[in-house]
Amino acid sequence: MVEERMGDCWSHTKDQFDNLEKHTQWGIEFVEKYTKFVKERSEIETNYAKQIRNLSKKYQPKKNSREEEESKYTFCRAFLTTLNELNDYAGQHEVIAENLTSQIILELSRYLQDLKTERKSHFHDGRKAQQHIESSWKQLEACKRRFERDCKEADRAQQYFEKMDADINVTKADVEKARQQAQMRHQMAADSKGEYSSYLQKFNQEQNDHYFTIIPTIFQKLQDMEERRIERIGLCMKTFADVDRQVLPIVGKCLDGMTKAAESIEPKTDSKQVVESYKSGFEPPGDVEFEDYGQAMKRAASETSLSNTREGKEKPPGKTKPKLWPFIKNKNKSPKQHKEPLSHRLNDFMASKPKMHCLRSLRRGLSLKLITLNSHVRNLIEGSGPEDFSHLPPEQRRKKLQGKIDELNKDIQKEMDQRDALTKMKDVYVKNPQMGDPASVDPRLSEIAQTIEKLQSEVQKFEGWLAEVEERMPSKSDTHRRSGIYETQNNTTVSNNCAQDRESPDGSYTEEQTSETQVKANTHPIPTTTTPEFDDEFDDEETLPTIGTCKALYPFEGHNEGTISVAEGELLYVIEEDKGDGWTRVRRNEDEEGYVPTSYVEVFLETNAKGAMTYI
Repeated sequence: MVEERMGDCWSHTKDQFDNLEKHTQWGIEFVEKYTKFVKERSEIETNYAKQIRNLSKKYQPKKNSREEEESKYTFCRAFLTTLNELNDYAGQHEVIAENLTSQIILELSRYLQDLKTERKSHFHDGRKAQQHIESSWKQLEACKRRFERDCKEADRAQQYFEKMDADINVTKADVEKARQQAQMRHQMAADSKGEYSSYLQKFNQEQNDHYFTIIPTIFQKLQDMEERRIERIGLCMKTFADVDRQVLPIVGKCLDGMTKAAESIEPKTDSKQVVESYKSGFEPPGDVEFEDYGQAMKRAASETSLSNTREGKEKPPGKTKPKLWPFIKNKNKSPKQHKEPLSHRLNDFMASKPKMHCLRSLRRGLSLKLITLNSHVRNLIEGSGPEDFSHLPPEQRRKKLQGKIDELNKDIQKEMDQRDALTKMKDVYVKNPQMGDPASVDPRLSEIAQTIEKLQSEVQKFEGWLAEVEERMPSKSDTHRRSGIYETQNNTTVSNNCAQDRESPDGSYTEEQTSETQVKANTHPIPTTTTPEFDDEFDDEETLPTIGTCKALYPFEGHNEGTISVAEGELLYVIEEDKGDGWTRVRRNEDEEGYVPTSYVEVFLETNAKGAMTYI
């Protein structure tokens, strides 16, 4: 009846105490195994998140000019967004690891300690009850054996008494003694019987309590403990899945961000950015001139008298190199011309005074070519260009100058904001002297004023360079005008005025000073050396006349051969204007003359000078 009432209670297994102990121990070991499993999963998530973060950090753009240029393109920005989203994605895996640790591992670790303690307590009570019932059984057995012994002793005493009483030879005293001994043994047997009967009833009651009350209660507690363990394992498994499910919305947002970044890539925009980044501002090349090789034949057939030396002195058009588009090599070389008699060459050289001007231009072109080459080599070695960005093409130089001006204006605004704040602070100190000394602010205000003045002078300097670049930038109308000029030059011969046949620093011969020449020669290289043999050839050249004056806007240190040092505000004489190469030849006195950057001086040409104009 009791077992039917208990139903599926573990009391049915009251005789399987040891097996239940082994089963509960296996349950605890399973909890430990699951805890270890979750711990290893957490470590995997942590390591994965760490590797993802390191990957994102590895491909993050470095802080240099190259990465700044790349950030202009949409696909580079999309990749940067992908890296940032990937970093957030790694953060979600760190959240998974943290939640697994806090919600499962730590909870199960604490629960395992409580579970072991509770199980130990229940089995301690079970063993105690088992020992008590075993002790009661032993006492019952002892009472039973004593009762059995006393009964046997009483029977033997009774038999001995009856034997003595039947024997006629035995004295009456011996018979009485035997009778008393038999009575005593019977009394002892009766007492043992009563004790045995009493203890038997007690043992039966204890045994009934043990198997139907104490042990079922302990087993019920163990059953409840085991069911709670199984329930806790189920909850942890559910939490294990929920931890992943909780981060899915954020992970989805990260993936959506990557998708959105990929969809934001615009090939057309990136192509336009390439044009903006590498647009040089150079004009397209004009028409290639017709080189008339027949003039040499006509000249050889003409009379060879000295009276015709002036005609022979004229250069055939084939001797003049056409203007070339930058980075395009001229592979069309003129054939070897017919040599004229030496007397004709000598007569031409002695009789033609403008030839000296041609030699000066040739010397200037070669010298400035060396100046430009040395400047570029110096820029490559130092790893940075000049302050005015003269090493860049016109369009890129204009952008750099404009960016520098904007940066300086921001610095000026920041300094002015600080000045205004300090001025307000000083006013507060003046009105409330107890708050501070107004004079303590003056040194800082003076320092800020000097900084602002210095920044403004820098802005003026860069604005001057910017105005110079914008003045030299070619326009669309110039391109059409140049086409007409080339057509005219195809039908005319080159005059003997070598001032129009000078060589520019880039090594190409130009017919006239045009905007293309100015764009090619807009740099201000620092000369390093000149060829001594070339200087010796022209030691006897005549002194150039003064064509104007100039004022130095900035100091210039002419450490190298061919240049001259000037101080800011110094007045000098101009003896040769800028021919599109960025250098102006000046003279301080009869013995000191040289080249200075055109952008460093303000030139005032005389009204009767060729091409007279005032420029900065």
